[in-house]
Formats: sequence, structure tokens, C-alpha cells
Amino acid sequence: MRKERFICTTIRENPNQYEVSFVCRRYHSLKFALGFLLAGVLNTGAQELVRVKQVVDGDTIILESGERLRLLGLNTPEVNHPKKPVEPFGKEAADFTRRMVEGKLVRLEFDPHVSKKDKYSRIFAYVFLQDGTFLNAEIIRLGYGFVIKSNPPLKYEFEFVQLELNARKDRMGLWALPTAEKQ
Repeated sequence: MRKERFICTTIRENPNQYEVSFVCRRYHSLKFALGFLLAGVLNTGAQELVRVKQVVDGDTIILESGERLRLLGLNTPEVNHPKKPVEPFGKEAADFTRRMVEGKLVRLEFDPHVSKKDKYSRIFAYVFLQDGTFLNAEIIRLGYGFVIKSNPPLKYEFEFVQLELNARKDRMGLWALPTAEKQ
């Protein structure tokens, strides 16, 4: 701050007052523009929190805004599908997701390789709890769901595959079911 005042004061003492004033204003304008630009860059990483109104099933939630959100990179057994019966371990997966996020604030993250909405107008996103817990990963890690692979690979696909392999090996959740061995 002192250096800034010194530069402007020194320049103002110059006999050509018009040029001095212009240089000072340019200096302050550049400083303001740089500060504004940096604030914008820093804010892009900060994402707002949204409240989960309801859990539809293990991989679909409804936000307070009324929008449906489909958890990205995974699938869970069906419980509310209009054309399918309740699948084994579907209720457990839905109950887990309900315990984790219903009524809570969460942070959404979007994948650069996928559009933000699917053909059913559901939001596609990764969901993080306020404490940093990564819901998508937890569902896979505990065996409530399985990985959906994508081409090109999703941002967290490699991690999800590793989590699923470990859940299968440890026979977690749906991987403990007798039919899971065949999948």
C-alpha cells in the first residue's frame, strides 16, 4: 500500500499533470481489474450447497428446487421403476441414500465429460456431504451400487472401479447376495 501511494505521489509531482493523473488511474484500474479477475477465478471453485428434499431410490434424489438428480457413475438396484419389480438389495440402497442425504445440504459437482442433464431432464452430478463425504463413492464402497462405465471415462471412474472391486472381494452389500457371484 505504501509503495502504491509513493508511486502515485511521485508521478503526480511531475510537471505534466495530465499524464501523471492518467498513469495513476491506469495503475488503480489495473489493480482493480486484477482483483476482480482473481475473485472470479477463486469463486468458480466454491460451489453452493443445495438441500435434498427426498430420496427416490439409491441413485436418484429430488432437490428442494424440485429438480431430480441422478448420481453420476453408478447404478443401484431398482425400487421405484414403473416396469420392473423391486430388485434385491434395492430397499437397502434407497435406505442408505436416505440416511445419508435426505433433508441435508449437499454440494454438487459436475463431470466435464458428461452433459449436466440426461434425456429425462434429471441432473447428472457427484454429491458431496458438508463434511466432505463423497456419496457416490460411499454407495459403491459399501456395496449398495455398482459402477457404470463411460467412454470417455468419467472423472472418478477409476476410483469407482477400485471401490467396486474391493466391495466384491469383501462381499459387501449386494455382493454378499448368492446371485452376485454370477455378475
